[in-house]
Amino acid sequence: MEPWIYITIAAAFAQNLRFMLQKHLKSTQLSVAGATFARFLYSAPIVAVIAVIYMQWRGVGLPGVQPVFWVYVVTGGLGQIIGTLCVVALFSQRNFAVGLTFKNTEVILAAVVGLIVLGEGLSGWGVVAILIGFVGLILLSDAPNSSGPLHRRIFNGAAGLGLLAGLTFAISAVSYRGGVLALETDDAFFRANLTLAVVTAFQTGVLALWLRMSETGQIGKVLAAWRVAGVMGIASLIGSLCWFTAFALQTAAYVKGLGQVELLFGAAASYFYYHERSTGREVAGIVILLLSILMLVLVI
Repeated sequence: MEPWIYITIAAAFAQNLRFMLQKHLKSTQLSVAGATFARFLYSAPIVAVIAVIYMQWRGVGLPGVQPVFWVYVVTGGLGQIIGTLCVVALFSQRNFAVGLTFKNTEVILAAVVGLIVLGEGLSGWGVVAILIGFVGLILLSDAPNSSGPLHRRIFNGAAGLGLLAGLTFAISAVSYRGGVLALETDDAFFRANLTLAVVTAFQTGVLALWLRMSETGQIGKVLAAWRVAGVMGIASLIGSLCWFTAFALQTAAYVKGLGQVELLFGAAASYFYYHERSTGREVAGIVILLLSILMLVLVI
């Protein structure tokens, strides 16, 4: 198999672990924004150090940077922040597996974003895959033990958070792919490392400013939670570095498509670690949405 396949699977596993740790921090110590900030704070310095060490080892300097790189960095960085905030908040409303499934609608939404932004057309089967995914979303959006008209049960806060997470992660993935390719070097890992270093530094600064202004004392709590947050930062570092390297080797649609293996990791964590049980309707929604995503990947 091609290297990007192994790298993507590693990224999905590390990302699943990172979300588990964020869920733990959110439920025990930190706010939604605090748990999100911890992810970037504890990974950004390590990413920067790795970039410097790699440059020294290879004996190379900074590559040329196309101006559009900064647009991609800001767009992708903000999109990832918003998406992560939505997912962490969603874990408080639905179980871990359902939360991850909502988040992974990014594959379907990435196809739509690609059509609108990049003019990348969809085949007839691609449209069918998206429509099948819509059925899965309806089943997932209909929360357990809900009552009343169907449209009121479907259009709820959890569904809104899930779809917003999927959309912003889709925009983020496309932007990161563009940012990686905007660096003028043929070294895929170097491209990924430098882009990630800039992105995480930007995200850390943005969230630090936000917490300083709106959630007094939360930064101190993030620092106090360094044991769990530090491990989460390392998991985030591994996952992000793998994602960015995969983006340098393959298109975002294929990378994120294969990345849906994260759903299997998430289902296992939900069942064996959190001892959560999904309803029959939720299981049906997860299966239908997963089939839709796999079908979309096959016809891209």
